[in-house]
Amino acid sequence: MKQHIVTSSQAKKIILHAAGLAQPAQFGEGIEAVYKLIDHLGFVQIDTNYVVERAHHHAIASRVPGYTPEWIDELQADGRIFEFFTYGTGYIPMHDFRFSLPLKESFLSRRKNLTPAEVNLMNKVRDRIVREGPLMVKDFENDRPVASTGWWDWRPAKLALERLFLDGSLMCTRQKSFQKVYDLPINLVPDDVDTSMPTPKEFARHVILRSLQCLGIAYAKEISWRAHYAKNNLVKTELEKMADEGEILRVSIEGLNTAPLYMLPIYKNKKIKLSEDAFILSPFDIFNVFRHRLKNFFNFDYQIECFVPQAKRVYGYFSLPVLVGDTFVARMDSKADRKHRVLTIHNLHFEPLKLTQPAISKVTNAIKTFARFNQCREVDIKRSNNKQALKAIKDGLQTRW
Repeated sequence: MKQHIVTSSQAKKIILHAAGLAQPAQFGEGIEAVYKLIDHLGFVQIDTNYVVERAHHHAIASRVPGYTPEWIDELQADGRIFEFFTYGTGYIPMHDFRFSLPLKESFLSRRKNLTPAEVNLMNKVRDRIVREGPLMVKDFENDRPVASTGWWDWRPAKLALERLFLDGSLMCTRQKSFQKVYDLPINLVPDDVDTSMPTPKEFARHVILRSLQCLGIAYAKEISWRAHYAKNNLVKTELEKMADEGEILRVSIEGLNTAPLYMLPIYKNKKIKLSEDAFILSPFDIFNVFRHRLKNFFNFDYQIECFVPQAKRVYGYFSLPVLVGDTFVARMDSKADRKHRVLTIHNLHFEPLKLTQPAISKVTNAIKTFARFNQCREVDIKRSNNKQALKAIKDGLQTRW
């Protein structure tokens, strides 16, 4: 089988360009740039962790200078994006709505048999929203029979709402408090949006093209991850057919022996220039979610440690990757104290590589921007494994910003 060969340096450029990290403001600025970014990536993951600004806002702010979280609410209110699942929950362009339907159908078919009481409650919940309009969990009586035993121990009304959300009977928006507001699809999906069920082949090809558009170069398991919850999907079968037909390319990396890789033909002769700017990235950024990719292509062994027992953490609870050009230079374990407007960096751990003064300056400026984005006016760095770089960054933070 014919393969397109790229160098390791070219592969990194392609991956960074596809992720929107080749240049600052790769999609422009303002609310339209936010929409272009979401439309390009196809999915921006939502996460509730609020140690620093939430992952979806963080991912967008990394790429759109001057981003404000209210723009997401505006795009959703205008019917240009909606919230649903791919491999997790996130924001999706509204014109991709029909490709959420196979997942909703899959969630419904996989649902365990419900009791008559559970079915009755779901009907009552939906009927109330039909009559009264959008509602939140708090609008339903506290129907918990016993005290909560943990994070996922939801009230029956919350379970009913989420089941209706997953099977497509309801959709949701978010309040500023991040609480979900549930509504009927007819009220949130514009009339001109295609709501027909795609065929399995259409769905698979959509997933393949969407995945490669944001990943640049990818393995089959990464490409199929967007269809992770879909039942009996054809992604891997259609992937090979599209490669045979030339719609996508099989790729090999010079000097790297890997499982089969794929990319879009647009990158075959594309000239990509990296800005060498610094980006502080969210752990849930699409660029970081596939750990093996970072290790294979960028020699960066990364794991978010909020899911690791405290005694086994190496870098910190919420360590953020710091990228300069095509190289990961550091991990930054941070917490934003919004009340006192202080961004605390518990650990600024640098990778074992030589840092130039321009790179240190770019990291310093990125920290300043990240602090402002997190509504902080000061930065307090507690410790670092590189005293020289730490001093230079602290000196740089003393200047007016």
